Amino acid sequence: MRQNAATGQEDFLLGVEKSVTGRAWKTRPAEFRVVQAIAQAQGVPEIVARVVAGRGIGIEEAEAFLNPTLRAALPDPSLFQDMDKACARLADAVIKNEKIAVFGDYDVDGATSSALFKRFLRAVGRDCLIYIPDRLREGYGPNSAALLGLKEQGVDLVVTVDCGIVSFEPLQAAQEAGLEVIVVDHHQAEPHLPAAVAVVNPNRLDEPGGYGQLAAIGVSFLVIVGLNRELRRRNWYAQQGFPEPDLMQWLDLVALGTICDVVPLTGVNRALVAQGLKVMARRDNPGLRALADVAGLRETPGTYHAGFLIGPRVNAGGRVGRCDAGSRILSTDDEEEARQLADELHHYNMERQAIEQAVLEQAQNQIAARIGPAGEVPPVIITHGQGWHPGVIGIVAGRLKEFYQRPTFVIGLDDEGIGKGSGRSIPGVDLGAVVTAARQQGILINGGGHAMAAGLTLASTRLKELETFLASRLAAHVTEALSGLSLKLDGALAAEAVKPELVELLQQVGPYGQGNPQPRFALAQMKVRFATVVGQNHVKCALQGPDGATVKAIAFRCADQPLGQLILNKVGQRIHVAGTLKNSHWNGQVSAELFIEDAAETL
Repeated sequence: MRQNAATGQEDFLLGVEKSVTGRAWKTRPAEFRVVQAIAQAQGVPEIVARVVAGRGIGIEEAEAFLNPTLRAALPDPSLFQDMDKACARLADAVIKNEKIAVFGDYDVDGATSSALFKRFLRAVGRDCLIYIPDRLREGYGPNSAALLGLKEQGVDLVVTVDCGIVSFEPLQAAQEAGLEVIVVDHHQAEPHLPAAVAVVNPNRLDEPGGYGQLAAIGVSFLVIVGLNRELRRRNWYAQQGFPEPDLMQWLDLVALGTICDVVPLTGVNRALVAQGLKVMARRDNPGLRALADVAGLRETPGTYHAGFLIGPRVNAGGRVGRCDAGSRILSTDDEEEARQLADELHHYNMERQAIEQAVLEQAQNQIAARIGPAGEVPPVIITHGQGWHPGVIGIVAGRLKEFYQRPTFVIGLDDEGIGKGSGRSIPGVDLGAVVTAARQQGILINGGGHAMAAGLTLASTRLKELETFLASRLAAHVTEALSGLSLKLDGALAAEAVKPELVELLQQVGPYGQGNPQPRFALAQMKVRFATVVGQNHVKCALQGPDGATVKAIAFRCADQPLGQLILNKVGQRIHVAGTLKNSHWNGQVSAELFIEDAAETL
């Protein structure tokens, strides 16, 4: 988007000021001079340089952006508060052969972090017990009973990963029982820290900043780097007579956890994922290899495959099955166990999809009945239901957030009147901070998170109070966020340009994800030659451009929404479409496909 010199009005790409999803189409700004300079200096095609410049990358930064390395991006672990204390205590435990337990979350970030610790400790001649709490019986994070149980089993040191930063009472109970704990987390912290030997968290309030975007697996990797350095300093490897492990071999776990936790793929995260995907492509990890096979992955893995094929299966155990299945498959070296766990997780994932669909339909009906056919959507959506499975409420919250473009909480109520909820936010609205505030106000039993996602526990009698509190705190932020609602595009393409070669070229700007979105393009005046509903509410279609070229396309989960309806009802007519490109592999053939995210009627 730019300003028209003649009219003083803003120009919208293809003139789309309001698409079928209510968004203006705006071009990412990129100066022609900068684009040319990047193309020349880096030896890349102009379209690649245009995408780079559209992400705010200058001429001097382009080299590091296009070729991210850990040497340049990885910080010294000692920069973080309590890191040296944590590494020293862990080194003591290794040298003294103390019994170590890793207490992890049940999502991919927690599973990869737990598996990373286990793999490193095994590599240095030690081992650890992994404890993943049961989502239904224990809920999220450390609990007193579990920690005291570990103490009774002879555990000397517990490392919490992807949890623990607000577990004040359980960690206090552990300390009083003589159990030492190290917290390794990335969720928002409070001024008061839990009782622990060390609290390593880039989002501590006393951290100087700059690394708050790290997922727990990124923080865990830095702890492992620091621990390895400390063991080297203490001459551990020379004394034991074996070489220190190559830490880079586990970057596949780091990439998977970082991608699936949907943290920004910028800075150090970008380097971790870029290098980690290369390691993942080697298929050295038996568990990841088995998961890729059961998911039908036959191509070089990218962020899409990690986030939408492998990640959901790792998550499925924690959602509807065995909570430790994810960490077990990622840490095993037994090929047969890996295959069995992959099959188990694959079936859990199918079960999760069925449960998710049922909860989603109930939630949509509840919201529709509340706001009516033409009613105003509230600034924050809260929907709740008796017996809604805690393992799917986060996914459902994400679906509803996308549909209504509002921060959304989905809460499952149990028979005792306790609700466990999960929330997802829109850019510009900090959900973690407001949930923390609600807990401090006494509205919630427990709660926390980060800007884009949060979890909570409350009594059902406080639901209305929570709704009022969230609306009062977030209404202005939501209004401001919605006022700038737009679809950012990297330009317009002719249908004839949509080819596998273009998709391959654009991979140079990856890895793509939060903070570095996949290039998105508009295609003008595309005739809908064919359209049908496939799978779970997807719309598959064939589009033909004015140049006569045909493009295969699909729009996900939208057959009953305005986007899907527009495509289905415009067969034989022309529309503008916008979306991302992906190469499809089938029977040895490669073809480019458009993933439609938005559409607009032609003028």
